[in-house]
Amino acid sequence: MTSPIRCLLVDDEPPALDELSYLLSGFEDVRIVGTAMSASQAMEEIVRLRPEVVFQDIQMPGATGFHVLERALKCPEPPLFVFATAYDQYAIRAFEENAVDYLLKPVSRERLANCLGRLRNQLRHMNPGRAAQPKLEELLKGMGLGQPLVRISVEHRGRVLLLGHADVVLIRTEGRRTLVHTRDTQYVHHGPGTLDRLEEKLAALSFFRANRGELVNLAQVRDFAPWFNGKYLLTMRDHAATEITVSKARVRDFRDQLGLA
Repeated sequence: MTSPIRCLLVDDEPPALDELSYLLSGFEDVRIVGTAMSASQAMEEIVRLRPEVVFQDIQMPGATGFHVLERALKCPEPPLFVFATAYDQYAIRAFEENAVDYLLKPVSRERLANCLGRLRNQLRHMNPGRAAQPKLEELLKGMGLGQPLVRISVEHRGRVLLLGHADVVLIRTEGRRTLVHTRDTQYVHHGPGTLDRLEEKLAALSFFRANRGELVNLAQVRDFAPWFNGKYLLTMRDHAATEITVSKARVRDFRDQLGLA
């Protein structure tokens, strides 16, 4: 009798974790060795538990599933990754072309069974003691860490101006308004989108939720310093050298997303 497939489940939404755990429990040759609800926790559990397979959500607060994948490649025996995602068709095609499986939410038992069959086949053909993750480097290169074409709409002189995400330094809420800051100007975001919705939309890019009311572009961070009560203070690359506080609860994800030891 072959050993069960050792799986780690990663999702920031408890109902999603519960549902996938329930579905996997119906397969006798699957063993769930742990769960994680953030990118930083996922990396800790990958190192500690050494699972054969990671079922990984993509869009999470802080670092995304792509960043977990990138860091996991540096492990001596990286696990196989299966993305559970509501991503667009471009991303799904990229997964297929690079032999990395995906589960489109909501996950069906039939699709999960097909996925497990594929995983069993890959695991059978691996060299003993070595998890040869197929073509993950090509996936990361092809996906650009999941960077799709994204435009942020703002109001400007009675028209709707479309900003490229690289031009945005930070996004913050002010009362009922959402303000979008570039290096030298601030705009009112066009439409009813909340900061939570913008965070979700920009999750695969270099944006990070520093605190409840501010979303920053990590590529536009000039420097940072430890602050009181375990927080960090960021200085942005806009003309005003705006300072942003990273809440204590988000410091670890901030360091992980920047790749800091």
